Amino acid sequence: MAHGPEGGAAFWVHADDGVRLRVGHWRRAGGARGTVLLFPGRTEYIEKYGDAAKVLGAAGYDTLCIDWRGQGLSDRLASGTPLSGHVAHFTDYQRDVAAMQDAARALDLPRPWLLLAHSMGGAIGLRALHDGLDVAAAAFSSPFWGLNLPRHMRMVAHSLARLTRDTRFESRFPPGVARSVYTRDGDFEQNLLTGDAEMYGRLVTQVTAHPELALAGPSLRWVGEALHDTATLQALPSPDLRAIAILGSREQIVDPEAIRERMARWPRGRLIEIEGARHEGLIETPERRARIYAEIRTLFDAACAPLAAEH
Repeated sequence: MAHGPEGGAAFWVHADDGVRLRVGHWRRAGGARGTVLLFPGRTEYIEKYGDAAKVLGAAGYDTLCIDWRGQGLSDRLASGTPLSGHVAHFTDYQRDVAAMQDAARALDLPRPWLLLAHSMGGAIGLRALHDGLDVAAAAFSSPFWGLNLPRHMRMVAHSLARLTRDTRFESRFPPGVARSVYTRDGDFEQNLLTGDAEMYGRLVTQVTAHPELALAGPSLRWVGEALHDTATLQALPSPDLRAIAILGSREQIVDPEAIRERMARWPRGRLIEIEGARHEGLIETPERRARIYAEIRTLFDAACAPLAAEH
């Protein structure tokens, strides 16, 4: 189902607050020159990144991926509404990052470690870098560094999240937010994710065959926490690290201007804009996908080269 390389394995781990998480590891046959820590987006799950692990394995890297709390097969946190993407605090995802790093150490995964983060994983990844995540380089795919909403709608969402905080309503969907599973119930022709029908079809197949992986819209609490955390991140400087950010010209889910602004002040960073690409660059059409992975490989190989020379 994952379309990943042979030899994949999944493990249960626990965050320091007791939340059970699932991590998945694809070990490269014959040894690896480093390990990619893959941070998925909201609603996502490990199996979605099997194809990415195959490409990264061919480039010489192990891949370690995670189901964030509240999604995939990790513990769901919204009582009574399991399809609601819910979290108590956005910074709780850093507990998951710590558990993922513990797993990487326990598995003795090859160094250097490298970060590949998509969408919500981009916000989690940027926060983790500021918290000292030990990676040699970072690649961001459509990073969620701002929500693509008009200012007045952000204010309404923030107010609703504040009013329902710590009440039984906080895990419920905001008004107008889809209660359905996007890839299972949506239409390819209208989708905002990818222009590749085959790759979109894989997502539909995965959540249809395994509905326990599916997730619908975010909760009121999640929206409030996300707005607060992205605003906090915008005030922080860019890390001193080699980095790229991939942005499609047809991006409609995250805020493109927040990505452009961040990369404009990332001294060792570079923005790569892909004409025609939508939100999911890693599962875009073959030509776009090939360019994106080539850029990621160039970044990761350059980060690994100085370390290889030392040895």
